[in-house]
Amino acid sequence: MIGFFKIILYEPLLNLLVVFYNLIPGHDLGIAIIFLTLVLKLLLFPLSRQSIKSQKSLKELQPKIQELKKKYANQKDKQAQAMMNLYKENKVNPFSSCLPLLIQLPILISVFQVFRVGLTAASLPVYSFISNPGTLNVMAFGVLNLASPSPILAIITGILQYVQMKAFTTQQPSKKLVKKDGAKDENMMATMSKQMKFMMPALTVFIGMTLPSGLMLYWLASLLFTILEQKLVFAVSSKKITNP
Repeated sequence: MIGFFKIILYEPLLNLLVVFYNLIPGHDLGIAIIFLTLVLKLLLFPLSRQSIKSQKSLKELQPKIQELKKKYANQKDKQAQAMMNLYKENKVNPFSSCLPLLIQLPILISVFQVFRVGLTAASLPVYSFISNPGTLNVMAFGVLNLASPSPILAIITGILQYVQMKAFTTQQPSKKLVKKDGAKDENMMATMSKQMKFMMPALTVFIGMTLPSGLMLYWLASLLFTILEQKLVFAVSSKKITNP
């Protein structure tokens, strides 16, 4: 299994990184990582687009979902059926946003291996048809050591994580609604969503301070491209609504 994982993901990603490293003037590894991230985001864009659209649709459906939860507060079976009908009518799959995350997880692990092993390897496992630079210069932009942790890069990544998550955070119901029957669940869900909006960026910073800067640069670039994807998908969706 490990060998299969290495052949399918680790080696292709490392070789693609080397290709960019060879082509970029000055052989700046930081720029090569950004190009690698862009290629991966473009390959995964169809899945990411669907995920973003689903998250956006789920957020827009929250008022109707809350109404159903209050209407069938004591009838869980009817509540579940009504919510499934609501999803079906609006062509929303509440689980579709999980698929891109599951797919990106092994890619993230492979990228981690690339930066943990590949950047410091004495001999790179490069394909025969690719020029082998021998070793990679881990200094990016002349100031950033990609093989070592960078607190500043971790903090910047955490901030972008917050910006990215904020777009889909469920709004907390007003305090007046909390007093009404069936509103406590919605308030609890909104509170948890609000907490995650802060906990995930904090966790990103905490973990990022221990990871190689190369991985954090990939994470940062990936978040930046994701935010641009969100804006693009939102703009296209808004245009379709305005001009049906």
